[in-house]
Amino acid sequence: MDENSSLILEGGGLRGVFTCGVLDNFMERGIKFPFTIGVSAGACNGLSYMSGQKKRAKFSNIDLLEKYDYVGLKYLFTQRNIMDFKLLFDKFPTEIIPYDYPAYEKSEGRYVMVTTNCLTGEANYFEEKHSQKRIMEIVRSSSSLPFVCPMAQVDGVPMLDGGIADSIPVVYAREQGFTNNFVVLTRNKGYRKKPSGKSLAAKLFYSKYPLLQKAIENRNYIYNRTLDLIESLEEKGLITVLRPEKPLEVDRMEKDIYKLNALYNEGYGLAAKINFEKL
Repeated sequence: MDENSSLILEGGGLRGVFTCGVLDNFMERGIKFPFTIGVSAGACNGLSYMSGQKKRAKFSNIDLLEKYDYVGLKYLFTQRNIMDFKLLFDKFPTEIIPYDYPAYEKSEGRYVMVTTNCLTGEANYFEEKHSQKRIMEIVRSSSSLPFVCPMAQVDGVPMLDGGIADSIPVVYAREQGFTNNFVVLTRNKGYRKKPSGKSLAAKLFYSKYPLLQKAIENRNYIYNRTLDLIESLEEKGLITVLRPEKPLEVDRMEKDIYKLNALYNEGYGLAAKINFEKL
């Protein structure tokens, strides 16, 4: 750990409970980074890490999922969304499991959340520690999946899930000068994303956003190229990567609480084995 260290958090929907386990272990040990960047579910989990609220993300992703059942097709009819975003981004942070904005504002180090700009098809990288409203706009945008979530907005610009344009922002972190990377992935080693075949759907859904269409079509190529880079740097001993050790049984929209707890425990256990003094 040095001034060039960075923590990079992949998304993956409810597969992100693996990251919850990793971050809870880091918080217990007082592990902090000068630069942290999160995408989609990684952005959500990273916020709780930055505010130092241990087990908040686990509680949100597992315990409250069981209680409120906030994922499902029923929300497509009421909110045009696969998830109950009103609950997740309004009631959760203000009433049910309040987010500690003052602690986040005082936190040391930079925190970046990634979105995809629907006008340009490019990744946007946001840092915000002061405006509570804008913080929620950014993380909501970063988590808005294409096709099953409506576009969100940041500063009046339409945005979607950051994973469309930059699922694992290791290149951005290194360009910012943080080259001592610790990457938390939510897929096992060797995983590659297959072509989605969603180009026609993208043209139908996003006819007014041609650059977004192109980003969706190229997503698997960009994602796989990033994984190639990560594994190459890892083999050379230039970065550290923590990932699930077995092919996942947990889906992006998983509701099986047993599976979610098992994946959380795997993340926690693997993180506990990391000796930062030897990195």
